[in-house]
Amino acid sequence: MSLAGSPYPVVAADAPLVVFDFDHTLYDGDSGSHLFAWLIRRSAWRMVLALLIAPVAGPMTAFLPTRRFGIGAFVWVGTIGLSGRRDLDDLIDRYVLANAEGIRARLLPVALDVLHRHRQAGDRLVIATGAPPELARAILAFVAQEDLPVVGTKVGRRFGAVVAVRHCHHAMKLRMLAEAGFGGGIAIAYSDSTADLPLLLAAGKAVVVNPKASRVAVFQRLLPPGTPILNWGCRDRAGEPVPVAEGA
Repeated sequence: MSLAGSPYPVVAADAPLVVFDFDHTLYDGDSGSHLFAWLIRRSAWRMVLALLIAPVAGPMTAFLPTRRFGIGAFVWVGTIGLSGRRDLDDLIDRYVLANAEGIRARLLPVALDVLHRHRQAGDRLVIATGAPPELARAILAFVAQEDLPVVGTKVGRRFGAVVAVRHCHHAMKLRMLAEAGFGGGIAIAYSDSTADLPLLLAAGKAVVVNPKASRVAVFQRLLPPGTPILNWGCRDRAGEPVPVAEGA
């Protein structure tokens, strides 16, 4: 049975739980970086400030131990002056509407096909992302016409800007999923990143999609034998290519 006006069946409380990462899984690229670059380009003084901090913050983004701080510096430049999360959410909605065509081109058809099939099967779906949740929510709603729950990085006002106060990343992603009501048994998890190994290892079935070539061996070593390692259309990523009609 489906809800009136919905192409999908009603999701039962005990339906299999399926978790999708967002960046490099449903979306070709880093959606948060694209958003914050747009926020910085809103004004000349933000661009000048970003250039001033780039020699220090830029290299920090290349290394996992310091990546959060490097990215955080650019997020601060893009959001300084905002009064809180609501202001950021409003700007996110404006960004998605203004860039809908470019964003639509980055949504991976194979990924959306897999997502649709899970919904048609009546599975319980949630998106878990390191980006602000409103960004993935707005992209899926405005661009892909998909209304799905999203668990993401929590933001708040600090140092005169809106920055991450709780990063939905690594083991914290599992904790935040549980706190949002998506705990317990995860049937399937899809992700590109070794940062999501706690999520992938917790799932009954892990599916690696669009991984960096340098990380394939790590997935093969740490995940169960036979774990699919697929490419859903990211040309600069590894994995076995999958045609649109096949998915996973």
